[in-house]
Amino acid sequence: MTEPADVGDRVLTIPNGISAARLLGVPVFLWLILGPRTSTADWWAVGILIASAISDWLDGKIARAFNQVSRLGQMLDPAADRLYIAATLVGLAVRALIPWWLVGLLAAREIAVGVALAVLRRRGFGTFQVSFVGKTATLCLLYAFPLLLLGSHGGTAAEIARVSGWAFAIWGTALYWCAGGLYLVQARTLLAGSSSLVSMRKELHQP
Repeated sequence: MTEPADVGDRVLTIPNGISAARLLGVPVFLWLILGPRTSTADWWAVGILIASAISDWLDGKIARAFNQVSRLGQMLDPAADRLYIAATLVGLAVRALIPWWLVGLLAAREIAVGVALAVLRRRGFGTFQVSFVGKTATLCLLYAFPLLLLGSHGGTAAEIARVSGWAFAIWGTALYWCAGGLYLVQARTLLAGSSSLVSMRKELHQP
């Protein structure tokens, strides 16, 4: 939850521009998988996901290399990840390529972490720092969804893509919940420490 010392308030930075471009790609991606529903459109959608994954890595490298880490970037980056995951989940579920219970399972994790984050913000804490487990889970899911999308077509290659996609989806979902559990444990520790500090202050101010 603590922020690095070099986190700034700048808005107009290269990493923030990359993150904003990623966000603008979400509605285009969603239209591609829900509109035409052709193999060509699906390939374009996969291309957007690949570009999103590359830009996700790139904006972080640029931010650290050129000291352009910002609070806005720390919000935009995970927001773009979550929006792509949500858009892909909804698109694949509507096309009956994944079951709705998987959508519910991942949504439940987001709700749990979101509630914990809201409570922490009310206590004056910042946002969660993205963990390695959480980043790995996101990457697994971002690998899984395009493979499942390509696996919806016929042929041996599509069958391999579908099997590989489900392998990444299972691992990604497990890691996603693991990361969520780590965030919840961190939130509990911070809240417990905050409560202890409040109690100590009350005792010190007692006559």
